[in-house]
Amino acid sequence: MRFYSIPKEERPNSKMARLIPEPFVPIDHPHAMNLLVRLTDLPHNQNTFPQVNGTFQETDELRKMMTGRRLLLDEITALIPLQLIQEHVNQGFIQYESAMMTQPKLTCKRCGNQDPFLFGKIQCARCRQSCRYCRACLMMGRVSQCSPLLTWHGDRRPSKKEHILGWEGTLSPAQNKAAEALKEQVSDLYEGHQEFLVWAVCGSGKTEMLYPAIHKALNQGDPVLVATPRTDVVLELLPRMTAAFPNTKVRAYYGGLEPSERYSEAELVIATTHQLLRFYHHFSLVIIDEVDAFPYTYDAKLQYAVKNARTRASLTVYVTATPPNLLIRQAKIGKLPHVRVPRRYHGHDLPVPKLTWAGNWKKRLEKDRLPFALIFWFREQIEKSNQVFLFVPHIQLMPKVVNGIKASCQQVTVEAVHANDPDRREKVSKFREGATRVLVTTTILERGVTVKGVQVAVFGAEDRIFTESALVQIAGRVGRSPDQPDGDVIFFHHGKTKEMIKAVRHIKLMNKEGIR
Repeated sequence: MRFYSIPKEERPNSKMARLIPEPFVPIDHPHAMNLLVRLTDLPHNQNTFPQVNGTFQETDELRKMMTGRRLLLDEITALIPLQLIQEHVNQGFIQYESAMMTQPKLTCKRCGNQDPFLFGKIQCARCRQSCRYCRACLMMGRVSQCSPLLTWHGDRRPSKKEHILGWEGTLSPAQNKAAEALKEQVSDLYEGHQEFLVWAVCGSGKTEMLYPAIHKALNQGDPVLVATPRTDVVLELLPRMTAAFPNTKVRAYYGGLEPSERYSEAELVIATTHQLLRFYHHFSLVIIDEVDAFPYTYDAKLQYAVKNARTRASLTVYVTATPPNLLIRQAKIGKLPHVRVPRRYHGHDLPVPKLTWAGNWKKRLEKDRLPFALIFWFREQIEKSNQVFLFVPHIQLMPKVVNGIKASCQQVTVEAVHANDPDRREKVSKFREGATRVLVTTTILERGVTVKGVQVAVFGAEDRIFTESALVQIAGRVGRSPDQPDGDVIFFHHGKTKEMIKAVRHIKLMNKEGIR
């Protein structure tokens, strides 16, 4: 979109913004063509806005949609008329800025991208010029030189209601220690930006440990964010958080939602880290669950999104069983406050993986056959009526693996699921319900999915995709229920790797530390 820059002497009144969108300037304006500009073509300090008019009655729908968010104009006009948006600009409730900086370096303001290879150029139909756009965050809507980003500057209206914590369970001593330490950090939310690490083993009950801190923040009137890199984890957390906070507006945001759901108002937000690109200086308590998971640790724009989503005085909590090396180093030298929970909530050890040689499994798989060791293990699990997670390194292997299972273990229900599977949610749901006996998957389900009594095997565990943290997380799928705290974790391989050995050592050390 292009904007008209209105000289001071021609402004209708002194409170009018200096820039107004092209559709609201009369066609016969005497200087129309000379005044037509893109936001990136103007000095940053030229764009001025009026003070908020306290007597103006803002539109509730627009306020709910924009509070705490920084959105493209195209996103808002999909639901709100442009004329109404401009009216709120004139009254000081909305301000806009260029979505892209060209000086001193070409930068996308939404995702922070500065990589010249991740910018494209098109002949733009809106500004009718050659226009650069950001490819790094294109899946969230196109940010170009002529795109404005809009923010809400009206009253944030913090919640004053008494939020209820409906969870009535009991924390273990280790859980309670972690929960109290985190709750104490929340008391200091107004003393600049702080960080805290919750380093807790898989199945330790991390979600329940977060409840007291979330409850305290909500009752202080602070919006709370629980972010995670994976959609599956968001869908796992939503019903649990909704039940734990029955009178709180809990909303989940992830890819594929309809616009009416994507911009709904919430007090407790559960979202994938990609969705944070739409939030801006809103959350006082930010919890990053599974902070080490792909793609968060490898994608700078997601880390940029987290920083933009939090307020200037805030607490960011990192929660994981396998912290990145940087966080471990900071915790060890005392730079990062942290708490460790080395024991599962039910008090039992983590199952220790067994390393089983599978021979040259790739050759057998070419003939749709599985290694004998894997077949024998499968048949043993089927006889016991167990459900099985089978992790494979690559999507391309799935059809042959599924065929091999069906040929070796007849009358067994088998499904395969991966990140791009359109039926992924339905397949995972069927597995949770027990309708599917074997689920073949990639590392997309290494975290966040809990199935009682499940047994786990990693096929081709020597592949580089199976890092120490991935293998520890995969092993953590087993034995999570107090009724069935044990189970099989088998790494089928064609040669041991350092990552396998480190994963086994990691789990044994946690078990040893948990006894102290």
